[in-house]
Formats: sequence, structure tokens, C-alpha cells
Amino acid sequence: MKSSWLLVIFTLFLSACSSNPDKDRELTEREYYEQAREALDDGSLVVAADRLQKLESHYPFGRYAEQAQLELIYINYKMSDLDSVLATSERFIRLHPLHDQVDYAYYMRGLATYEMGFAFVERYLSDDLPKRDTQPLEDAFNHFAELLDRYPNSRYVDDARKRMMFIRERLAAYEVGVARYYMKRHAFLAAANRCEDILLHHQRTAAVADGLAIMVEAYDELKMTSESEQALALLKQNYPDHPQLKNGKFESSGLAMVDRRSLLNVITFGLLD
Repeated sequence: MKSSWLLVIFTLFLSACSSNPDKDRELTEREYYEQAREALDDGSLVVAADRLQKLESHYPFGRYAEQAQLELIYINYKMSDLDSVLATSERFIRLHPLHDQVDYAYYMRGLATYEMGFAFVERYLSDDLPKRDTQPLEDAFNHFAELLDRYPNSRYVDDARKRMMFIRERLAAYEVGVARYYMKRHAFLAAANRCEDILLHHQRTAAVADGLAIMVEAYDELKMTSESEQALALLKQNYPDHPQLKNGKFESSGLAMVDRRSLLNVITFGLLD
């Protein structure tokens, strides 16, 4: 009988412990937010993200919900989770287009795309230039352009504009690289056309000078004398210090001679010439 009473008391004790009100109660919206801020101040990004996600889940229309979404964008960026930065930024823009800090979401969308674009183009693609996809960088440029168009007085405009300039230079340099690739493979018309695009779409970039120089050689190889002379005149007038201009005379880069083999040499895999 005594042992039965002890069993009952022990069971009641366990029940009381398991139903601790402080342990089971749901945190208030403010408590979730304050815990997230404390974790962020301590550098505990994972904990901060968890608290903000729970805040938004439990209180999607609360007073802290919108701020939590903005801070999640920042935390995801600090954790280098660029896919999440892009997703949370686009979601905030869609849900809160009139928010007084929506320009931050536009900026972070551009920044995430910018960093993802450079990582994709520079690190994970083959050395075959024409097969590289520059679309991510073009998307980043367009995202920043939308920020400048919608919020010209935003605090993020200056940085966005600088990144846009860098993207333009990088894309123009990429086009020059492709044109050189074509020159080496004797695709002279493709090389000339690529440089024409530089003159049309990447004006005021450093690549224009090299583009003109390639056009001089490409058109010369195609026996298009008038076009070659016109490109040379533009090069002399606008870039007199270009490395291929020596005392006013144009010197070939030699790109067209890199792989200039005879048909017999190609057919016999270099055994005969």
C-alpha cells in the first residue's frame, strides 16, 4: 500500500514538471523579436534567423512582422545564403510595395543577384568563352537600374550605380574576349559583329578601344577595306595611345595567325603540312 502511494506521488510530480507553464507557453511577438535582436547582437545568426522565422510564422500580421522580414534579408546575406536573400527580397517587394524601406529590398535583390552572377560566370563555367552565360550579371544590372528608377534618392543608389558601372565594364570585357576567341578560330565576321555590339551597347567602357582594334583586323581579313579603314580612323582619333598604334601605324595583334594551319595539316592531325 505504501509503495502504491509513492508511485502516485511520483507520477504527479512528473506530470507537474512536464506541464511547466513557462516551458510550454508560446512567446509573444515582442519576445520573439527581442530574442532575435539579442542573438544578432551576439553574432548568433542561426538563432536570430530562427526567432524571426517563428515570429513571422506565429504573427504574420503583427507589428514586428515586416521588420522581421527585412532583418531576415540581412541575416541571410550575412550567412552567405544568397538564394534566400533573393527569395526574401522579392517576397518583401511583392507583399509590401509601399513600405518606407522597400528600397532596401530592391537593393538587396540586386546585390544577391550581382554576387551570384559573378560566382557563376567566373568560377563554375568552362573556359569556352562563347558558352558562358552572362544573364545573371545582366539581371543584376537591371535590378539595380530599377532601384535607381524607382527610388533615385535612396541611400543605396550610389553603391548600386558603382556596381552597375563595374558590370558594364565586365560585360564589355567579356565581349572582347569572345571576339578574340573568334579571331583565333578565323570566324572574322563573328568577331567583327561582336565588336560592333560593344560600340552600340557598351559605350564609354575601356573595351571600346580593343573592340575597334579587333574590327580593324577582322575586316582586313575579310577584305572589307572600307570598314577596316573606318575602324582604324576611329581608333586613331579616340584612342591614339592604344598599344597597337605605333607612331600612328597599326600593328596586328597576331590573333588571326594563332591557329592558321593548312587543310592538309588539319586533316592529318598535324602530321603533314
